Amino acid sequence: MRLLDRYQLRELLLALLYCLLGILVFWMAFELLGEMDELKRRNIGPWETLAYLGHRLPLFLLIQIPVALLLSLLYALSQHARHHELVAMRAAGISPWRISLPYLGVGIVLSGGMLALNEYVVPDAAARADAVLERATAGAPDRAWKLGLNFRDPQTDRSWYVQAFNVQTAELRGVHVVWKAEGGGREELMATRGIWEGDGWLFERVTRFSFGPDRSGIETVPIRHESLKVTDFPETPAHLRSEVKISQLLGSVKKSRQVQLSLREIHAYRELHPSLTPKAEAQLETWFHDRLATPWMCLVVVLIGLPAATGSGRRNPFVGVAAAIFLAFAFFVVKEFSLAAGAGGYVAPWLAAWLPNLVFGGSGVVAMQRTR
Repeated sequence: MRLLDRYQLRELLLALLYCLLGILVFWMAFELLGEMDELKRRNIGPWETLAYLGHRLPLFLLIQIPVALLLSLLYALSQHARHHELVAMRAAGISPWRISLPYLGVGIVLSGGMLALNEYVVPDAAARADAVLERATAGAPDRAWKLGLNFRDPQTDRSWYVQAFNVQTAELRGVHVVWKAEGGGREELMATRGIWEGDGWLFERVTRFSFGPDRSGIETVPIRHESLKVTDFPETPAHLRSEVKISQLLGSVKKSRQVQLSLREIHAYRELHPSLTPKAEAQLETWFHDRLATPWMCLVVVLIGLPAATGSGRRNPFVGVAAAIFLAFAFFVVKEFSLAAGAGGYVAPWLAAWLPNLVFGGSGVVAMQRTR
């Protein structure tokens, strides 16, 4: 790495650190003000409050990292332009794209980090934050239990009717499973409790029924087991969790924009439901491509900021800040409209998710090509 690259990275990363710290302070203040009544009502202590904010922090970083990167990039480049450092670099024969290489590297690294954050941390962040409040509150209802989980696997034609499902431990209560037998009949399994053991479901106090093809009655005497392990059901806890998380959101545009799903959850749900309605298919496809496209906002904001901040050295640095606010606002407005169009089936899902990145990133590339 050249000395010039290290200098550029130092100026950018320092500005990025200050931006993130400043935004973090404002976020903590507004978050505490908004949740103060609830925290007081639950008598939450300082350590539980910090844990609650820590679990909610990834949800905040997902949006604010690109904004902070754009602000810091525009400020750093404006400072370089003010001191004629960009002019000196160009006079030394360094091309605009070579000057931009350290900034593009930061954008790619942050995009990769956001992709991992979006997949492994963000989807369950809100649930972990709520769990902190519930553990600290005596007598609070356990929100890990979801009541009335009913769904059907179209591939196997197996229907599940579960009175209560614990999304954290994968425990089932009041289980009733119905599926087709090989001879054309019907099999039913009823159990008071079920738990996942890694390779199958272990059911307790089980009663099994076998019905004939004409469904006229029971062919065999009901078989009762104190415990029974079933390993040939393809439905796993991941399938059930995705059912709980997604089925309540399909058909609601407002809720679909609030939820954060991982690629694995969407894939598991689509495996369990290969035949969806066109509207549900459009929503899932849009969510899937949105999870892939959103992290690359970091690279897009770099492409936006590079030509926006390399103007005259006499320009006030606050002009760069104003440009950052306007461009960030425009980007998110286009993104929301595009995702709504994709979820509604008006635009191809992949295009709806990637369109803001393509428009703003492509505009930045074109503007850089015109830089003299």
